[in-house]
Amino acid sequence: MTTTPTRHSSLSLAAGVLTGILALYIALVALGNITDFGTNQQFVRHVLAMDTTFKDHDLMWRAITSTALQDTAYVLIIVWETVAALVLIGGTYLWTRRKTDLARRVSVYGLLMLVLLFGAGFIAIGGEWFSMWQSKTWNGEDAATRVLVLSGVALIVNLLAVRQAEPGTQTGADIAGEAS
Repeated sequence: MTTTPTRHSSLSLAAGVLTGILALYIALVALGNITDFGTNQQFVRHVLAMDTTFKDHDLMWRAITSTALQDTAYVLIIVWETVAALVLIGGTYLWTRRKTDLARRVSVYGLLMLVLLFGAGFIAIGGEWFSMWQSKTWNGEDAATRVLVLSGVALIVNLLAVRQAEPGTQTGADIAGEAS
């Protein structure tokens, strides 16, 4: 049995590739943080301590100066990255096996984990709450934004890769075709 490539298969391929790229990326980030623990540990410590910000007295009460709490936050970030990598690797595998519905579900969970980490964690909490944007040395907002945007694009493509319509139902493409 041969199949003709369709829009559906192209979207599925795109979803699988984007999921795989982000799985590879976050797996390498987690591995780097585990094998070179100290580099980003210093980053997290400085961001949470707010020691390279403008040191506005109205904001400095937010600083976390306990190294135990800073290191706990860093370990939790690494655990989150590792779990996200495993979920996205699973999603990528499912895309290669053409288990579209399950692949989409698993991939969306992993991608949402990245959105939460980079959007809520690094940009909102790190960037705004801990004023990371004020630091010339320890500012990761640009890198976080790149990953957030790529994760958002991958999330959209995963959600666009809709399952084939059941007989007698209309898909978005069918409805759009009627309008033209």
